[in-house]
Amino acid sequence: MDPNIHALELLGVFFSGGAWLCSLATTLMSTWLTLSTDLLPTESYELGLWETCVVQEHGSLMCRPYDSLLGLPPDIKLARILMCVTLAAGLLGLLLAIPGLHVVNSCHDQLEDLRCKRALKMAGGTLCLAAGILGLIPVSYIAHMAVLRFFDESMPEVVPRWEFGDALFCGWTAGVLHLVAGTLLLSSCLCLQRENCNAPVHVPLVRVREQPGQPPIKIKSEYV
Repeated sequence: MDPNIHALELLGVFFSGGAWLCSLATTLMSTWLTLSTDLLPTESYELGLWETCVVQEHGSLMCRPYDSLLGLPPDIKLARILMCVTLAAGLLGLLLAIPGLHVVNSCHDQLEDLRCKRALKMAGGTLCLAAGILGLIPVSYIAHMAVLRFFDESMPEVVPRWEFGDALFCGWTAGVLHLVAGTLLLSSCLCLQRENCNAPVHVPLVRVREQPGQPPIKIKSEYV
């Protein structure tokens, strides 16, 4: 098998694992949005999907989870749902892609095994692409709403505005890595299919009944 296909598979699984860890960190981080004001220069505020935090000047952190699920803003509800679906799709894609690697219990002589591994990689790559798209939606939406509120001219200038937090950049990174992982896995499937189409076909031995009085007939197995 072409070593480039092995490289694409391994890179796809590597990026998929890294993307899932970044998505998990994005979901758990409380720094989706940050706020600091001149009225209270010793404190800054952080907004996450599960809690809000206050950071003191000397480094202490005080967090408080949301009291009610129904009382959450719509954008936080949407981000929670999509990030949980992203984690589920990314993890399932990773678990499907790992058995699809040819270095994992590889049987090169069994055509059915190759088809099964190709199907697993295609499913894993598709789920990685879906996880990348689903993960980028809440992060980009929260960032879009923050930009609109930051430049809202109807609000007085003395009112503090929420700004981008580290979790948004981590979420963008996770989405891009998921898309790259899915692309690599699907590319390895296409390369493998092209290699199988160009592979020689083995013609098995054919047994011919000999007639009495004739010399034995020899038939060789060939590749066409």
